[in-house]
Amino acid sequence: MEKEFVFLEHPSDIKFKAFGKNLDEVFENTAKAISSYLSPDRKVESKKSKKIHLRASDLESLLYSFVDEILFLLDAEKFVVSKAKVSINDNQMEAEIFGDNSKEYEIKQIKAATYADMYIKEIAEGNWECQMVLDV
Repeated sequence: MEKEFVFLEHPSDIKFKAFGKNLDEVFENTAKAISSYLSPDRKVESKKSKKIHLRASDLESLLYSFVDEILFLLDAEKFVVSKAKVSINDNQMEAEIFGDNSKEYEIKQIKAATYADMYIKEIAEGNWECQMVLDV
């Protein structure tokens, strides 16, 4: 199986790259990276789901909004992400996010998504990646 995501060194925050065969998969693997950071000692189960619809002016803004929504759901509804099923078309996203009640896990804190060092691009045909920094 190909690598889904990798954490990179950063002096104070969390920096990662997520990979995929297409945009949808890059966003799905971004959700997995966040889940892995939030609950490093125990894999988050997919007991519940939430549907989200997002629109943005560009892919970076869409990625930021997606991560921001995941963090909002954690703070506001105690919903911790395990994985996502994403469909992107013309900077619009339809997604179903799966997860569980955060009270069931020892959750690390993420304060916010950032645009620092962010990119999302096709690096070769059928080979996409994004990079992002999360403020902790």
